[in-house]
Amino acid sequence: MSVSKRSSRANVILILLFAGALLFLFNGKSAQVKADTDEVYENIDIFTEVLRQVEKNYVEPQDPKALIQGAIKGMVRELDPHSSFLTKEEHEELMVETKGEFSGIGIEITIKDRILTVVSPIEGTPADKAGIQPGDKIVKVEGESTQDMSLLDAVKQIRGPEGTDVKLTIIRKGVDKPMEFTITRGVIPIRSVKHHTLTPDIGYVRIASFQSDTAEDVSSALEELEKEGRVKGLVIDLRNNPGGLLSQAIEVSDLFVDSGIIVSTKGRGNGHNIKATAHKNKHSREYPIIVLVNGGSASAAEIVAGALQDNKRALILGTRTFGKGSVQTILPLSDGSGLRLTTARYYTPSGRSIQSSGIMPDIEIPFQPPEKDSKKQSPRFIREENLKGHMVDEDNETKETQAENLTDSDEKVKALLEKDNQVRQTLHLLKSWDIFSQSKNGS
Repeated sequence: MSVSKRSSRANVILILLFAGALLFLFNGKSAQVKADTDEVYENIDIFTEVLRQVEKNYVEPQDPKALIQGAIKGMVRELDPHSSFLTKEEHEELMVETKGEFSGIGIEITIKDRILTVVSPIEGTPADKAGIQPGDKIVKVEGESTQDMSLLDAVKQIRGPEGTDVKLTIIRKGVDKPMEFTITRGVIPIRSVKHHTLTPDIGYVRIASFQSDTAEDVSSALEELEKEGRVKGLVIDLRNNPGGLLSQAIEVSDLFVDSGIIVSTKGRGNGHNIKATAHKNKHSREYPIIVLVNGGSASAAEIVAGALQDNKRALILGTRTFGKGSVQTILPLSDGSGLRLTTARYYTPSGRSIQSSGIMPDIEIPFQPPEKDSKKQSPRFIREENLKGHMVDEDNETKETQAENLTDSDEKVKALLEKDNQVRQTLHLLKSWDIFSQSKNGS
């Protein structure tokens, strides 16, 4: 077979694949989005015509496969900020990421106003240690502008082998000039849970993200805290938690809720409509709980906060969360590539959609930098509602007094309370036991 015939045959196959993608997206059962089949095929004919003209007349030869993949990427990108087409390499990389281990700098990013923007740095990672903040706009990566750069292309450029450097140019609100960061890449740790005691009877659990073993780690942390003595209160810190696996958010919520709904999802197909319910726990956990959230708490973190809030199992303290109330499903394609497609919305147990609106705290307390850092700007969070094309929603106690019960040797806890006004306030509230009368498990 000649090269030209093989090329033509490959083009036909690619066009059929593209047509299949179009039919998948436009040939749904919903009466609200019902495309006329003839119109779909007519548009496919136009696409084929454009492809032929580019192949024949464009000033330089182009790879037909690259052209079609570019067209698919553009089509999916127009749906919402979270849907994307994944090449085979990108699909494989995403599968690695969900296991919680990869080499990079450790930031959750999104696209806002066509500029790469930080949702939150992952705690303890190179980006966090370098001082990257939520809301930072990454305008250049290695000197290349990020305007109109796809999210996956940006991730690919920022990630790299452990020990290598990446240079980011960042614009931050309140800072007059662009900031240059040279960050050494590292292996992003898979451990997402840390814990310790704030006082002998008040525990603290920090969940940085939701990876494949997060629920197991939280369960182990609780058992260790409960083993040390009678827990009279618990702080669950979900601030700057960008989310992760839905299954882990459900399992973590189930550790604290004995009955009722944890979360539900609704999509166009029955396969995307789920209702996760709680199970009776082996260990009774009737102590009061406060969950810390902020604008960097997104997705799975919002599911946990919403589940505990609606089931009156915890008070939520901090600032309004990010507002990512949509479900993305990874659909593998025949050639090894994948489609990350928004397929449903999340709903809290009371039926609230958090899309764009987020979780409102019961007690709103903004983070205040320590006095010695008072000149620093508090992080300016971007939220789902700020993203172009987002889906619309459907429907002071002193630190000396607060630290008085701490063991002198516990320097980490002292440092945390000194620099973190939100944790100080949570500790104060947990000591004020009667405030939890509104919680069904409070005393």
